[in-house]
Amino acid sequence: MRPGPIWPTTLECGDLVLRPIRYRDKREWTEVRSRNRKWLEPWEASNPAPGGLLPDYRQMVRSLKIQAAQGTALPFLITERTPRSAAPAIVGQLTVSSIVWGSAMMATLGYWVDQARAGHGIAPTAVALATDHCFQVLGLHRMEINIRPENGPSLRVVEKLGFRDEGYRPRFLHINGAWADHRSFALTAEEVPEGLLNRWLASRA
Repeated sequence: MRPGPIWPTTLECGDLVLRPIRYRDKREWTEVRSRNRKWLEPWEASNPAPGGLLPDYRQMVRSLKIQAAQGTALPFLITERTPRSAAPAIVGQLTVSSIVWGSAMMATLGYWVDQARAGHGIAPTAVALATDHCFQVLGLHRMEINIRPENGPSLRVVEKLGFRDEGYRPRFLHINGAWADHRSFALTAEEVPEGLLNRWLASRA
């Protein structure tokens, strides 16, 4: 119950392009992350091992590429076409992870967006694009997003898209140096027969 090769792939909606993360994106990715350090730090995953460190950029990309080859992840950069850049500029990152095939047919989705582009519909559009791809192309049945209760911007994303609130998960993930509570949101393919992107764009019209 798994299709053929699922990666690489590129998804587009207007000026928004979700494309595979690459080693050669390091300089631009690092610049965006550095500029957004304070904005992203409270929600960043951390290593619970004593003195544990997160992987560097190359290690991260290598791990994501291995997961993609195994069919367990889709590691996208969120990029945006602008008049000022020859190629779409990096404005965030979205990873579909923990893909489970067989009788579950589900995945988990996580994302971050450049603070300078927050509030412009980028995150919900990117989430809708990736979710539709997983439902309509890969044949997955369920998408899950876990969010810190204090993360207002991310909570608004799932609210706008109509993800169902499935409750509280105490000390669910290690975030910014401590085990942190999360709220779990989910959507199944039957809930968006018209496509999540179509529903989201119609709500903005």
